[in-house]
Amino acid sequence: MAADLHLARVPSETASGKEEARRLRVIVADDHVLMRHSLRKLFEAEGDVELIAEASELKAAVRQVRAHRPDVLVLDLRMPGGSSIDAIGTLREQAPGTRVVVVTMEDNPLFAQRALDAGALGFVVKDYADEELPQAVRAAARGEREVSPRLAARLESFQRA
Repeated sequence: MAADLHLARVPSETASGKEEARRLRVIVADDHVLMRHSLRKLFEAEGDVELIAEASELKAAVRQVRAHRPDVLVLDLRMPGGSSIDAIGTLREQAPGTRVVVVTMEDNPLFAQRALDAGALGFVVKDYADEELPQAVRAAARGEREVSPRLAARLESFQRA
């Protein structure tokens, strides 16, 4: 797990002919309005991440991904309306260009392994989301895996067992 991640900025032509950095397009799916609001503020402060939609339940998250085709879906592990783990697999098939980062209160390596096996590229514990989530979103957008450092060592031990 790389500790020093940087966003590779992709220039794009604007109407005025000037180049500007492409912003990562993100959807946040969490059933708690306060968490969605907090993540919106977190991404607004980043400058290179644009929160394009939100969802409060799993079916709405899937609809939003299909409609908007974001670069990254930030998905709570426990959402009303179904299994987030199952939804990761479904979204990987239906929207292969959208990468998934799980954000959750679960700091158990079993949950992380299940999410990664389903196709998630990131796994961040909510307690550290303000520090770790922007990096995980950028890594996922590049196709790289990023797991909360506080969980990564336990996950490696879990995988060897």
